[in-house]
Amino acid sequence: MTEPTATIPERGAVLKALEAIRDPKSGLGLVSAGLVQALALGPGRVGFMIEVAAADADLYEPIRAAAEAALKGLPHVARAQVVLTAEGGPGAAPVHDHARDHGHGHSHAPAPSPQSFRVSRGGAQANPPPRPPEPPRAPQAPLKPAHVGHLVAVASGKGGVGKSTVAVNLACALAALGYRVGLLDADVYGPSAPLMLGLKDSPEQTPELKLIPPVAWGVKAISIGLLVKEGEALIWRGAIATRALTQLLTDVVWGTAEDPLDILVIDMPPGTGDIQLSLVQSSALAGAVLVSTPQEAALIDVRRGAAMFEKTATPILGVVENMAYFPDPTTGAPIPIFGRGGAQATAKQLGVDFLGEIPIDMALREACDEGRPLVATAPASPSGQAFLALAEQVAKKLAAGDAGKPAPRIVFED
Repeated sequence: MTEPTATIPERGAVLKALEAIRDPKSGLGLVSAGLVQALALGPGRVGFMIEVAAADADLYEPIRAAAEAALKGLPHVARAQVVLTAEGGPGAAPVHDHARDHGHGHSHAPAPSPQSFRVSRGGAQANPPPRPPEPPRAPQAPLKPAHVGHLVAVASGKGGVGKSTVAVNLACALAALGYRVGLLDADVYGPSAPLMLGLKDSPEQTPELKLIPPVAWGVKAISIGLLVKEGEALIWRGAIATRALTQLLTDVVWGTAEDPLDILVIDMPPGTGDIQLSLVQSSALAGAVLVSTPQEAALIDVRRGAAMFEKTATPILGVVENMAYFPDPTTGAPIPIFGRGGAQATAKQLGVDFLGEIPIDMALREACDEGRPLVATAPASPSGQAFLALAEQVAKKLAAGDAGKPAPRIVFED
């Protein structure tokens, strides 16, 4: 029986157990065959990925199950997660790259669910055999977790503007207003929600292997940061990160029929790359809140972010200006360190609402570092009042249907 302790499993024992399982194609152990990818060890848990050709997915499913069972039998392993990813065209060889872990070097984190992925990206092949034409695929419905009302994205065109601070405090402010709220930290490479909410424990799982989000300050929260060792770098390609986030969106018990979630706030990764675009295109977003600072360098990226949402028919709820000013310690008069009014002017230019200003506040920074959201612990403070006002505007727009335009339907074409 495994021990549900906080002890990190011994790496050598893990590799030895995996090497004892044979690759059905080469006959080598899984480690020697290069099939142990993104190995991650954490307190009471271990996981990795097996990446094979799409045509071999069925062949390797028993191997995935055997590896998971072997890991669960090791000391100090309370939970084992083995993910099978299938990529490349039919008959293509398994992908081998420098991200694979051959028993040395860096440890990388696995995708957050023990369920198997089966994804074909149809990679190019030399002289591929002719294939009969396939019927057109049916449009894919936008993703939306069960028993969740509205999905609201908090986004920024660039990093460093306080997007996560706004997302966490917005979620807590909505909860303070009486809404049932969840927060998905979708910033895979820089997850900060666990720190800002004071969360440390890994989420529990249901018998159906769905994650149960921990609750902090009235908010149900899930983050990659809760599934990997603190400070561990995630070296994931875009496609893997996107699939992992899709699972965090859909394989989490956000709500139930008896206790549905009203609003799920999604803290988006900064920028407008493939991960952001995939999330926006595939999710049934009710709308997006754009975060910026007043300076022109940030506002240029806000306009790029707005263009992404507009091109994918996602409503923009409005623009928030973070670090808008510094209150003079003596008089309280605003000191525009980064300029003033740029986000408001940009919102007007974009034809969307300006949702307010968040001042530069030492207490806000300290509250984030201590895992005590300011809007929950000091709601009467200037920043607390600003976040509550933002939450009221967002909730009012959602209730009025101002953001009711559906996300586009995605059609895959060969």
